[in-house]
Amino acid sequence: MPGFLMHQGATVLCSHGGQAQPTVPNPRVVVNGMPTVPLSGPWVVAGCAMPPPPAGNGPCITAQFVAGTTRVLSNGLPLLTFDSQAICTPTGTPTITILTQTRVFAM
Repeated sequence: MPGFLMHQGATVLCSHGGQAQPTVPNPRVVVNGMPTVPLSGPWVVAGCAMPPPPAGNGPCITAQFVAGTTRVLSNGLPLLTFDSQAICTPTGTPTITILTQTRVFAM
């Protein structure tokens, strides 16, 4: 998916407002002084407002991105972009990318 490359300091939220952070940054490619993020690593979610069972099926604990770059690879892995989509576990809801760097664009 084309878009601005996602970096470790990007603002990514679960659908319930929890902050997501990458667990496996990629220090080989750096944008704005911060490592980019490969598709393969899971993200941890903190602060999700979804109630636990029986009131809900949350809170979101992790998120896994399902699509990344197709033409730009680092260490043989696709990188994440602003338009990349993720699914949170155990709720099955998507993440929302709010802010990434705006200097490096990739496909």
